[in-house]
Amino acid sequence: MSETAPLIAHIIHRLDYGGLENGLVNLINHLPPERYRHAIICLTDYNPEFRRRIQRADVEVFALNKRDGHDLGLYGRCWALLRRLRPAIVHTRGLATLEMQVPALLAGVQARVHGEHGWDRDLAAIPARHHRLRRVLRPLVGHFIALSGEIERYLRAQVKVEPARISRILNGVDSERFHPGHDRSPLPSGFAPPDAWVIGTVGRLEPVKDQVSLVRAFIALLERRPEVRARVRLVIVGEGSLRAAMEAMLDAAGLRDLAWLAGARDDVPQLLRTLDLFVLPSRAEGISNTILEAMACGLPVVATAVGGNGELVRDALTGSLVAAGDAEALAATLAGYLDDPQRLHAQGVAARQRIEAQFSMAAMAEAYLRVYKGSRLS
Repeated sequence: MSETAPLIAHIIHRLDYGGLENGLVNLINHLPPERYRHAIICLTDYNPEFRRRIQRADVEVFALNKRDGHDLGLYGRCWALLRRLRPAIVHTRGLATLEMQVPALLAGVQARVHGEHGWDRDLAAIPARHHRLRRVLRPLVGHFIALSGEIERYLRAQVKVEPARISRILNGVDSERFHPGHDRSPLPSGFAPPDAWVIGTVGRLEPVKDQVSLVRAFIALLERRPEVRARVRLVIVGEGSLRAAMEAMLDAAGLRDLAWLAGARDDVPQLLRTLDLFVLPSRAEGISNTILEAMACGLPVVATAVGGNGELVRDALTGSLVAAGDAEALAATLAGYLDDPQRLHAQGVAARQRIEAQFSMAAMAEAYLRVYKGSRLS
């Protein structure tokens, strides 16, 4: 790494397991080290285990330890840190960090980028004050990055950002780390029989990800098709507030032994390769890293028709799109795959081909390099 390479200060809410954070780590790991140095500024704090995913030893991670509520001192702490680091570029991500464009301006950072990664609810349910805040702070941002077509349209229509100031950059996926294969060894001993058909998902166990609907669909599937109970299994990777509710639902249905709630894991590629079908039941999404990772592993994907999911999943070609929150429709879709292994295989192959053709890490890194180069003052 060149000691004179310009520094990018990436500002996020917290460095922990999540799609936004995973995308940031992937970007840092794949940008040429001679082009830029990196620092990550967390408004709150960071997970030391997740931090280890950063492959570059020169990346510093800072925690501003934001207090609950409106912490006015946060602005001063961010300003002081930016004055000390003197980055060439500040890149904020998500609404939670957008206000840090103010201390970046006051600290003299002239190249300022903001990324919109998606929302934690349906777009129609976003409070009007969030739209107003984005419009008020819009002049401070030199360039916006939208991770999906829906987000780009929102920035143009609601935030009134000029098209020339927006770049749409889809996430890339590490297609070497996430590759096809079929290996059930990571599953708990005795959980899945040799002829098992394993449905799975990966994500934070929070309402916006709505794994509860997947559990309901799993229960409905086995109520409709009790003869498949001996071989159908459910794997849910992730941790969060929905765990207790899902465990209670499975207990009440007498299916607790057929589902594995694995918690937060670092071996996601290996766990994906234990699955036959990947499901993303989210209520809202930007561009889902987990969909891309599942496709890279050669899995067909059943996803809700929200956010950027339709930009990734080609209905009837690489998977299926279903309405959000409709557990009965999801159960029927799962049953269709159970009865058609040929479709399962064909869509998995097509999913991997789509990743190789359109979602490489190299293409993503090059797109960010163009934005960063254009954002810097000559």
